[in-house]
Amino acid sequence: MAEADIALIGLAVMGQNLILNMNDHGFVVCAFNRTVSKVDDFLANEAKGTKIIGGKSLEDMVSKLKKPRRVMMLVKAGSAVDAFIDKLVPLLEKGDIIIDGGNSEYLDTTRRCKALQEKGILFVGSGVSGGEDGARYGPSLMPGGAKEAWPHVKDIFQGIAAKVGNEPCCDWVGDEGAGHYVKMVHNGIEYGDMQLICEAYHLMKDLLGMSCDEMAEVMAEWNKTELDSFLIEISADILKFKDTDGSPLVEKIRDTAGQKGTGKWTAISALDAGMPVTLIGEAVFARCLSSIKDLRIEASKVLPGPGPAKFEGDKKEMVEHIRKALYASKIVSYTQGFMLLREAAKQFNWTLNYGGIALMWRGGCIIRSRFLGNIKEAFDKNSELSNLLLDDFFKGEILKCQDSWRKVVSQAALIG
Repeated sequence: MAEADIALIGLAVMGQNLILNMNDHGFVVCAFNRTVSKVDDFLANEAKGTKIIGGKSLEDMVSKLKKPRRVMMLVKAGSAVDAFIDKLVPLLEKGDIIIDGGNSEYLDTTRRCKALQEKGILFVGSGVSGGEDGARYGPSLMPGGAKEAWPHVKDIFQGIAAKVGNEPCCDWVGDEGAGHYVKMVHNGIEYGDMQLICEAYHLMKDLLGMSCDEMAEVMAEWNKTELDSFLIEISADILKFKDTDGSPLVEKIRDTAGQKGTGKWTAISALDAGMPVTLIGEAVFARCLSSIKDLRIEASKVLPGPGPAKFEGDKKEMVEHIRKALYASKIVSYTQGFMLLREAAKQFNWTLNYGGIALMWRGGCIIRSRFLGNIKEAFDKNSELSNLLLDDFFKGEILKCQDSWRKVVSQAALIG
């Protein structure tokens, strides 16, 4: 009997949390996983006492869906997505909808849109941001693909999305791979934000000799300023966190970072488009550099650098210079991200709502921050704005910060 509003394939933590979120908002979800025993475990534990139902097979799952059937996948990007699409198509009818909520490459999404359009199936590629917590209590959702699908998924997506005021952090992005492209750029900006925070930490620790507790206090204060954001907030918490022996845990974590590919795709797309998205590119290279740990250790024995830093100036004043430098750099990161979005819209003939994208990122996602509201205002004032630095607000902010920015960069170069 057709009773489910939507099916979700993939019962890792993200999938489970998204299903529970949908259930909380009054939608009946049919859960499915390739390992079917996982469905039984989920229904007996996390989903116990809910309206969530399970599918014993893909055929069983599809039979439980109301029309038009909506099937969402949260599986590993790449061949697994294509494999599920191939199995689903014979079970679906014209006008049914397949949604890919994984971190798929936008070119794959465009290809799938075109292939499924020929079969009469509507395909949606949606960015989902916010991690496990976002999935459970309100993610940022960036859907794109076959626009005819939007009226049939809008209530579910905007119902479960994070809210800023009463506005959901979800709206239709654009055709074909536009949703996944916007998510890719979001992740690129996230790489940039994280690298900038690491550099601020590095300067406070090695130039100013500050302890983790002192830096945590500074970051908590910064979070009350223009830098108010999720990443600054958790950076303060991370610096405060102690190991069982009472020492800061962050200092014991190996300084190597991997990547899932989305930051790298942003840099590649920028090179292909001829857009100077330098900050995100450097953030990707910083991760690559971090991963060659053995070579770095070997090099440190023969390339000692300029020796221990001795800062002679006013420490409190330098902390404020670092804050302003971080803020100015963050503005550049978002500016370059939106430059790339504008160029992609031209290249792929997408109509993107840049103010709407900024709103989608204001809640639920990893790069959520206060000044995304200023970005929305900039595009509301001038929808044709070619570069955020030409907006009066951002121009003013950069001018206020640039002396501090130059002092920090020159000091960093001098101490190596």
